[in-house]
Amino acid sequence: MSRDVSTDVLERLHVSRESRERLETYVSLLLQWQARINLIGPATREAVWTRHIADALQLLSLLPPDLRKLADLGSGAGIPGLILAIARPLEAHLFESNLKKGAFLREAARQTGAKAHIHTIRIEEAQALARTIKAEAVTARALAPLPKLLDYAAPFLENGAIGYFHKGQDVDAELTDATKSWKMQVESHPSMTDSHGVILVVKEAHRVLC
Repeated sequence: MSRDVSTDVLERLHVSRESRERLETYVSLLLQWQARINLIGPATREAVWTRHIADALQLLSLLPPDLRKLADLGSGAGIPGLILAIARPLEAHLFESNLKKGAFLREAARQTGAKAHIHTIRIEEAQALARTIKAEAVTARALAPLPKLLDYAAPFLENGAIGYFHKGQDVDAELTDATKSWKMQVESHPSMTDSHGVILVVKEAHRVLC
């Protein structure tokens, strides 16, 4: 991806010059590691700025301006959690059970100076940490259908976090299934990078008692 395209993406999303440099460091490292481990879909390598960086950064306009902590589930290459911590001065807790991907996240956080904590554990083991972290937001991209995703995010949502979830064209069916087990306020925002996608903002989520 050319520097002109990366600059255009970052200018449209109002990213500061300092953050742009750090994001360029991240992308360079991502592409180096991609040769050894599968961090992003190989077919998206040439469109990394639009398919991945912009996809993460579009959350910036939805997050509260005073957000301090977020939890990112199934973080993978750190999209969106690490990208957000590079672009804004917030503390990100990244949950990724794959040890190789965890190693990448640690190196990327080190080289970019992002305030990120990497937890190489299964998401199901995050409940105790959720009480300690006290994240105000929880994010996930391409992790699971919404009912299962809410189960994963439950330790954070039930402690008051707001969910910011990238979802695709099946979102309506997923919402119908999710409301059988969850009571929540949901906002849907069209994705800037996927004509069939949305960002779901989930607030005041509580399980429905059967």
